[in-house]
Amino acid sequence: MKLATLKNGSRDGALVVVSRDLRTYQRVPKIAATLQHALDNWETTAPRLREVYNMLNDGTAVAPQPFDQTLCHSPLPRAYQWADGSAYINHVELVRKARGAEVPESFYTDPLMYQGGSDSFVGPRDPIGVQSEDWGIDFEAEVAVITADVPMGASVEQCAGAIRLVMLVNDVSLRNLIPNELAKGFGFFQSKPASAFSPVCVTPDELGELWSDSKLHLPLQVSLNGQPFGRPNAGEDMTFSFAQLVAHAARTRELISGTIIGSGTVSNKQGSLHGSSIANGGVGYCCLAEVRTYETIETGKPATPFMKFGDTVRIEMTGPDGASVFGVIEQKVARYQEHAR
Repeated sequence: MKLATLKNGSRDGALVVVSRDLRTYQRVPKIAATLQHALDNWETTAPRLREVYNMLNDGTAVAPQPFDQTLCHSPLPRAYQWADGSAYINHVELVRKARGAEVPESFYTDPLMYQGGSDSFVGPRDPIGVQSEDWGIDFEAEVAVITADVPMGASVEQCAGAIRLVMLVNDVSLRNLIPNELAKGFGFFQSKPASAFSPVCVTPDELGELWSDSKLHLPLQVSLNGQPFGRPNAGEDMTFSFAQLVAHAARTRELISGTIIGSGTVSNKQGSLHGSSIANGGVGYCCLAEVRTYETIETGKPATPFMKFGDTVRIEMTGPDGASVFGVIEQKVARYQEHAR
């Protein structure tokens, strides 16, 4: 089934069930007012939500409403935990090669992961609010999952079964702030502002054979200012599956329902190359940093600039039938303005 959260003036929004074709929706306050409530009570809420979903799809729903993605918040407007991995080692290899560094062998067996800020996400059509272009504004197109409760030390198999929902994410990075933060030896903070997630999240069973081995086997479509930028397949070159990423996060702690785990920037190797633009016949990239590192490897310096005020990134996945699976993340870079919560 497909779920979304509509903005309603509250911090957590209103949970709705969305039809498979993303055309209609139904409010479900008597089942669960918010997605977090549905997740916390999944054994009882999921069957009832699925009934609503089936009626939306077969045309028997009572007074369904037209679904407008621009009214959506991220499915979880705030979460108890947001941890982002780096499952595509090709991305790590590129970045390290650009600065003449080797990839430690442990990176191929032990996932990289950082704990992001989860107190406030932004909606999929909200602006990327920043105060300065000098910060090196970059998008990162990724896939993410939302989990059920996961016990400490859970096996990979247990973690595969704990994945409740799948969605897309734009994990914004402020690249020019990263070096000084990492040099302190304590990880990201100021360089990782609020992320935005796709309008719709879906249960793994909705994806059918496209969800296999806890990986999503579809191209992630990224455009920058209306021009194709990336089409890498999220199921290819993924060193660590989502089940492995969840198990890594749960190694020393319990994860509670509503925990979000990200894949890291989707990145494909292309033949003997580490990457190639769409214009050159490749599948392109899911972030500016990757094309900049590739340019550095080839010419000694980057040529592609980071995002400026007014630039727009669009992120989407379509199924084999050409229909949008999760809806569209479309964000324009804008000077930050404080807004009421």
